[in-house]
Amino acid sequence: MAVLDQLTSQQAIDLENKYGAHNYHPLPVVLSKGEGVYVWDVEGKKYYDFLSAYSAVNQGHCHPKIVGAMVNQAQTLTLTSRAFYNDMLGKYEKFATEYFGFDKLLPMNTGAEAVETALKICRKWAYEVKGIEENEAQIIVCKNNFHGRTTTIISFSNDPVARKNFGPFTDGFIKIEYDNLQALEEALENNDNIAGFMAEPIQGEAGVYVPSEGYLAAAKALCEKHNVLFIADEVQTGIARTGQLLAVNHENVQPDILILGKALSGGAYPVSAVLANDSIMNVIRPGNHGSTFGGNPVAAAVAIAALEVVKEEKLAGNAERLGKIFREELAEFAKENELVTLVRGKGLLNAIVINDTEDSSTAWDICMELRDNGLLAKPTHGNIIRFAPPLVMNEEQLRDCINIIKKTITEFKK
Repeated sequence: MAVLDQLTSQQAIDLENKYGAHNYHPLPVVLSKGEGVYVWDVEGKKYYDFLSAYSAVNQGHCHPKIVGAMVNQAQTLTLTSRAFYNDMLGKYEKFATEYFGFDKLLPMNTGAEAVETALKICRKWAYEVKGIEENEAQIIVCKNNFHGRTTTIISFSNDPVARKNFGPFTDGFIKIEYDNLQALEEALENNDNIAGFMAEPIQGEAGVYVPSEGYLAAAKALCEKHNVLFIADEVQTGIARTGQLLAVNHENVQPDILILGKALSGGAYPVSAVLANDSIMNVIRPGNHGSTFGGNPVAAAVAIAALEVVKEEKLAGNAERLGKIFREELAEFAKENELVTLVRGKGLLNAIVINDTEDSSTAWDICMELRDNGLLAKPTHGNIIRFAPPLVMNEEQLRDCINIIKKTITEFKK
């Protein structure tokens, strides 16, 4: 068949299965168009998107301002590498550092690259500023984290699927329980070689685990007490998803190192970034770190437009308001439906826990029926369904989706 021939859903799935590595298990729906909160499959069926590409399309699919910025820049200059200056990167760095309140930005492309960048910055700071002996620095992380799938990152994962047969692993990490201040304090008290503490403000991939109120602020205070960098991985939780610009803003926490990705581009282009103040970022010098595509002109133009949309359309406030409606409605529903045991989340990053074991297919089967009823969501960790629509959703659309979810679960038969 010709490359541009219109495919059926099954033909598209068969092509991926035959010619692509099997590193994902997608819900069997083949999408060919997106606009705002909606996506369409190749047969023309319309769906609500309730995953938002793992919170990358917070601004909605194909936002005209973001796409316009991308097209305009792509027709002018796409890539220079960092061997030369370009006229967009400095504008983007100034815009983003003022937007988030930091001195410096280091541009990268993907979330995992940004996490790796933050780890390198933290270690270099530990040796050159804090005075830890070289190769002795350790970074505290949380169990059940998800920061990406590079070799270093899976070294401190406890997900057996991500880890098995990928060793040997990288040393230098201490794993503690998430949302456990005592564990953090003990790790800090008993070790002079701690460089940083890295955490997700909400553990998204683990099932949208929201920490106890005050946890982030107290963790930051402990880090300050022990001269340890607090690193916030906001790749999924940032850019208005949780009802504030950053999830750490709910507790008025300013991290020492901030990691961003996904919605930093509105899902239009791979853009990620690490932000920090001069006292930390200045340890990075020419040759220490880089990326051919990091900071390219298209990425810079797209990111500026994506961040402007968040403010202009007041997406954080919309996420806060609609998230409360979503949780209230589904919490009431859970009281009368034995299939739903728990509803949790913040803003428009939410999840329901299905009353079955992690190794059951119940959550997957519910997602299949949600698909048939016009709503796309995906299970995580077996019995948890994550719900994260684009933040441009309005209340009428949200209530329509709530009705679809309620109807689907009410009529579901194991």
